[in-house]
Amino acid sequence: MSYQALYRVWRPRKFQDVVGQTHITRTLQNAIIQEKFSHAYLFSGPRGTGKTSAAKIFAKTINCEHAPVKEPCNECAACRGIQDGSISDVIEIDAASNTSVDDIREIRDKVKYASSVVPYKVYIIDEVHMISVNAFNALLKTLEEPPKHVVFILATTEPHKIPLTILSRCQRFDFKPISNQAIVERMQTIIGTENISVSSEALETVALAAEGGMRDALSILDQAISYSEESVELEDVLAVTGGVSQQILNRIVKAMYERNVEDALRLLDELIQNGKDPGRFVYDMIYFMRDLLLFKSAPDLEGLLERARVEEEFTQLADMISIDWVQHAIMQLNQCQQEIKWTNSPKVFIEITILSLTNRVQKEETPSASGDTEMVTKLTSRLATLEKELTMLKENPVVQSQPVPQRETRRAPARSSKNGFKIPYDRIREALKQAGKPALKSVQSHWADFLSKLKTTNAPAHATIQDSKPAAASDEILIVAFKYEIHCSLFMDNRETVESVLETVMGKNLTIIPIPEKAWTELRAEYINKQEKPADSEQEQADPLIEEARKLVGDDLLEIHD
Repeated sequence: MSYQALYRVWRPRKFQDVVGQTHITRTLQNAIIQEKFSHAYLFSGPRGTGKTSAAKIFAKTINCEHAPVKEPCNECAACRGIQDGSISDVIEIDAASNTSVDDIREIRDKVKYASSVVPYKVYIIDEVHMISVNAFNALLKTLEEPPKHVVFILATTEPHKIPLTILSRCQRFDFKPISNQAIVERMQTIIGTENISVSSEALETVALAAEGGMRDALSILDQAISYSEESVELEDVLAVTGGVSQQILNRIVKAMYERNVEDALRLLDELIQNGKDPGRFVYDMIYFMRDLLLFKSAPDLEGLLERARVEEEFTQLADMISIDWVQHAIMQLNQCQQEIKWTNSPKVFIEITILSLTNRVQKEETPSASGDTEMVTKLTSRLATLEKELTMLKENPVVQSQPVPQRETRRAPARSSKNGFKIPYDRIREALKQAGKPALKSVQSHWADFLSKLKTTNAPAHATIQDSKPAAASDEILIVAFKYEIHCSLFMDNRETVESVLETVMGKNLTIIPIPEKAWTELRAEYINKQEKPADSEQEQADPLIEEARKLVGDDLLEIHD
């Protein structure tokens, strides 16, 4: 067979041919020139990024007849022999098929013999993470102190599987994924030399499909060349890779944003029926959305777009959609990409994602009338509360309290609790004059609904008032007895919110006055005695039962009810 695949024909033969790994090739070249290269290296990174190619170039450079040099001449007997594999001093081992202890022991036994043709014997062990633990242990001592004429180069795509004892004995170089621009430039050099016609859109699509691997890019390009007739166009690459054209992506995104579910689902069904890979569709959609977001946020960064080309249709779509929607779409598509990896029905998850994104736009652009009404109601009630409090302050300025009997003098001044709350005794006494049982029963009947709604509206405010109960009420004021004194202070910080929610439940505005439960018991008893004692004095004197009760408990604890 005379034909060779492009990735084999164009395998790098010099350090300058290793695309996108300048941080590694420069370090190795300087070490070779200064003759300070190490006895063991570890090359790690994704597939197709040049690990084994760089290892072979390194072996040629240190053994070149013109050494020390930065690049192998590829003309001397040593370079040609290493390149075609005829020199036995450079040994390439596939660790995937040589994993046992015996294979490593064979290396350990032969490493002590001097090289026969070139100055350095080089062992290139590919996919070294496949070696067993016992085999690593057998290699450990040899790797730490090999003979002066031996260099080990370990290559792997999964460095985390290599024992730390091995890693610590190697200089590690991490090969990174190659950028799309670097892949395109390399392919342009190749097709120019091979005299192949390939459109720029096709090259960009090949680079995107390769996901940072030069070998994968050349394999896809080779396949597209075989598929096409005269010139490789975008449609040829999309047919080979299973990708989706930008025109289709534009139409699907536009249909989702315009809430045209029928068009979006129909386009998806056509893609699947035509043999497109669902996973590839989601991948293309994520990158298309990424480019859309980038272009909309910074139009001058057109050179950073990876999937999309700036055309009139693309520009119109970017002007139409919102940034928030695109960000949400990327998150939804990323979640969909994770889910379809573990299912046999990927189309179902993609359809659900499309429906979710379509409904998202509908919710954004169709405001809830009830929500707006509730917000207006809250703002109106808060404003009314503030106006009412301001009017009360103007009408009832602070005055000196009147002389009262000695027993009341101990309770009359408003005092501060240990938590800093000042109990407004005078204001509560004035409110009790207007209080009535119908008003209190009305509040009590709505209290459970009020607490439930307050919990959903503002949980911290609900926490301050949940251990309390309505004590007395009038048409304008509600006295609430709190179980704990500290909750009175905390309630004052959330007073507006609580009164606003209570107004929505009761249908009227009530000013809440908090008081600790213990203080309310005392004040209530005082108020009842003061109100009932003069009016019932004759009845009390005439009723022997009341006289007997007074003797037993005294006036302080006695309460008389009809």
